[in-house]
Amino acid sequence: MIRFRVRVHPGSPTSRVGGEYNGALQVRVQSQAIDGAATNEVCAVLADVFGVRPGAVQCVQGARTRTKLIAIEGNDEVLAGQLDILLSST
Repeated sequence: MIRFRVRVHPGSPTSRVGGEYNGALQVRVQSQAIDGAATNEVCAVLADVFGVRPGAVQCVQGARTRTKLIAIEGNDEVLAGQLDILLSST
């Protein structure tokens, strides 16, 4: 399992992942930050990007804030490599 911080940008025109904001992975989602919709979309988008099942992605901390702590279950080495690639992309 890996854990890392994400910075969420709700209400974006498209959902995408990449880049760094104060050490956190930037995640842009179309959903608004209302009733957890943005957090749910963040987990779904991250599951897709990391190639894991949706249940493997969990928001551990910050469900109601823009900066969240995310945990993903899977092959730590592969997941960490993918995270490094995403952090360095724009």
